[in-house]
Amino acid sequence: MKKIFSLIIVLFCCLNTWCQSSDSIVKEQKRIRRYHVNYWVTGSIIGVGMVGDIYAISRLKNKSSLTMDELIFVNSDQQKNLMNSIDQWALKQNSVGRALWKDISDYGQTALFLMPALFLFDKEMRRDWYDLLLMYVEGHTITFTFYNYSFLGPTFQNRLRPMTYYPEFADNLRKNGQNRNSFYSGHVASSAYSTFFMAKVYCDYHPNLGAKKYLIYLAASVPPLFIGYARIRSLDHFPSDVAVGFALGAIIGIVIPEFHKNRHFKNISLGMFDSPEGSGLTFRWNVLFNRSVSGLCLYPRVPEKFLPHRRFIPGCGSPIGFI
Repeated sequence: MKKIFSLIIVLFCCLNTWCQSSDSIVKEQKRIRRYHVNYWVTGSIIGVGMVGDIYAISRLKNKSSLTMDELIFVNSDQQKNLMNSIDQWALKQNSVGRALWKDISDYGQTALFLMPALFLFDKEMRRDWYDLLLMYVEGHTITFTFYNYSFLGPTFQNRLRPMTYYPEFADNLRKNGQNRNSFYSGHVASSAYSTFFMAKVYCDYHPNLGAKKYLIYLAASVPPLFIGYARIRSLDHFPSDVAVGFALGAIIGIVIPEFHKNRHFKNISLGMFDSPEGSGLTFRWNVLFNRSVSGLCLYPRVPEKFLPHRRFIPGCGSPIGFI
């Protein structure tokens, strides 16, 4: 995690220098930005999140060591039979290649973290580099914070890593308190966030992709799945740890850009409706091929004496249904 924080600072400085010289050549035109970033709010989230994550990292690294009784129970058939058949796959690996796969997952995560720098090759996206960078760092901070402090993360979960089930490792290695941090995979969550953030932002800047955007999301799933495979081969996680990390990282990677979307480009929008006939809520959802589905949830202005006799149509929760 500390390496990631250092990379954030280096990436910010490099992008600032590169993009200022590059964008000074391009004449700035008046345009509507695809994303809106409140610098005070986003900056506060990043600052508070980083401080909290640094504290959490030191705490997670200092969990109590495993006892000898725990090691004995780990290698019993009773414990292994408690696992589902999918997770048992992690207990059938070749322990000799653990160090190699661990390096692959660590360096792979770092490479994926830097991949959004490819946005600089897109002229339109390069002009919004500062907002995109803040959004990206904000999402990573949220991903780390969710890992460190949510009920699903290792602060509340003490699942043992697969390597504790391999008696060929020395007892002092298997007793390490960090082996209690198996659930869920932070490497996979971080990697999935990076790739799905890229996919979401690229599709937002190229709305004419249509159904092809699903191929982009499919491609975005490949790198974090490979990182997950490497984490299983390195005996650091079970398949279920990888699955949860992948799902959470992908969701955050999609939600963060959607949350920051300028209202002119939002796929889903809610609003208030008011007219002489009544008032209520409007709903609009833009789907593929420039089509949209609209709805109106209207509360008519009816004389008070007629209110008990109004007819309600199921599905909207209002006197007038969905249009």
